[in-house]
This record gives sequence, C-alpha cells and structure tokens, in this order.
Amino acid sequence: MDVVAPLPRPAAGDLLDGFSLEMTGKDVAALEAARPAIPDGTRVNVTFLGTEDTELRLAAVRAVRRLGLVPVPHLSARRLRSRAELEAYLSALRDADAADHVFVVGGDPTVPLGPYDDALAVLRSGLLQEYGVRHVGVSGYPEGHPAISEPALWSAIEDKAAVLREEGLAGSVITQFGFDTEPVLAWLEAVRARGVDLPVRVGVPGPAGIRRLLRYAARFGVGTSAGIAKKYGFSLTNLMGTAGPDRFVHTLAERHDPGRHGELGLHFYTFGGVGATSDWAAAFRTGTHVPAPAPATA
Repeated sequence: MDVVAPLPRPAAGDLLDGFSLEMTGKDVAALEAARPAIPDGTRVNVTFLGTEDTELRLAAVRAVRRLGLVPVPHLSARRLRSRAELEAYLSALRDADAADHVFVVGGDPTVPLGPYDDALAVLRSGLLQEYGVRHVGVSGYPEGHPAISEPALWSAIEDKAAVLREEGLAGSVITQFGFDTEPVLAWLEAVRARGVDLPVRVGVPGPAGIRRLLRYAARFGVGTSAGIAKKYGFSLTNLMGTAGPDRFVHTLAERHDPGRHGELGLHFYTFGGVGATSDWAAAFRTGTHVPAPAPATA
C-alpha cells in the first residue's frame, strides 16, 4: 500500500509551539476526548463565566491537571463579590495544585459585584502571591474594547505590567481574538514602544461556524468588514460552513519581526469546539493540514 508522506511543516507551525487553549467549565468531556491531539503541558485557560458556579470551574481545573495539562484559571475581577470569595477560590486552586498560573480579567459586569473594579485591583490585593500564584496573564485589546476608551486601555496594560514587575510575578498578555493581523501587529509595536515587554499570546478563533464567529465578533467589538472577512478566509455573503485561522496564522508568522513585535505565541478561543481546535492545531503543526479552499464571493 502506498504511504502518503506528510506535507512539509509550515514555518507558521513554529508559532503554534506552546500554544494555549481556552475552555469553559462545561467543556470537560470535550477536553477529555481531544486530549490525544493536545501536547503534554499545554496551558488550558478555564473561564470565569457568570453562568457557571465555583464547583463547575474547579471541576474543570482539576480535569485539566488530571489530564497532564496546565490549568490557567480565570479570575474575573468585577464578578468577585468580596475579598473572602477571592481568597476562597485561590485557596481551592492551591488545594488542587492549580494556583501557579492564573489569568486576571476585568469581566463583563458594568457595575462591580464587589470590591474589585478591574484586574489591576486584584493584582494589587496581595492575595495572588499569598496563595502561590507565580505567573499572571492579563488582557490586551488590539482593536480596542467596546466599553473602555483607548487611553484607559493603554494605562491599564502599562500599570499591570508595572505591578507585575514590582510584585515579582511573571506575566504575559493574551489578546482578544480578531480576523485581521494588521491591527495586531500595529498594536504590538505600540505596546513595545511603551516599554511593555511581556510575552504576548495572540488570540485566535479556532475553527467554528461562520455565524458563530460573527456573533462573538459583534459581542466583543471585533472588526468584520467584507475586506477583513475575505482576508481571513470567509465571505459575509455566504455564512454557511466553517472558517479556520489558516490564513491569519500564516500571515502573522510571515510578518512577525521579533525585534519590533517581541515574543509571540498563540491562544485559541475554542467557542465550544475544543476537539476541532485541537485537531486543527495538531495537523497544522505537523504539516498534515489541508486548508479549505478560498471562499466564493458574490
């Protein structure tokens, strides 16, 4: 029987080395099924959604650890109702041997539910180090935030980087996902010009239905013009089917200049498709992935 040799590993495959994934508390079964395609030690961020309770989040965190992966629990500042609630969650994470890495985000509520107005307030609480946190991820927004001004976003990332240095905590940035590399690369240059040298994981949507991608894009203020959609690999006039990040990743790898953009990696927003994203990443890294054809345009 003829043996089909794998395609040569694309240069962009290097960008996937050490990639991270995102899951919700409800994705445990999907993560278990996808585990054979996920490299040992991969970081898996566990979200802090208002629709999920603490036990569901902790069950997901424990599952990530049990599967030989690195849990990165989210702490949503404005969803925390008290200092005691934050301490209780950090204590539970420490008991689960899952407190080394956390990701601190402001969160969705317009009005904080407790004493923490933003991610910076959690970083300044002093509690992270007390409960064994060593590495903290924070957010970056290359295309801005629908509810936060650009000056406030710049102040926030500069202040968070400074606090991490002062507290002796390792850190990194995970960006909001997008469909266009141009604002990402421009934002990276601006970040470095402001003296923020934290490693950055560029947010990438995993393969998903086009309608779902557009729904999340609208929610988070991500640009989806016809030109951007075409560059990414789908058409706004044909919303059937799925789209993957092939073009985005290739373009990012081709244009990445470490001297201007600093250290980069990828973070996949799975949008419920943990298995599809893991399979795509495994195939892309080894050069066995066959890209979908370019979309037809009206």
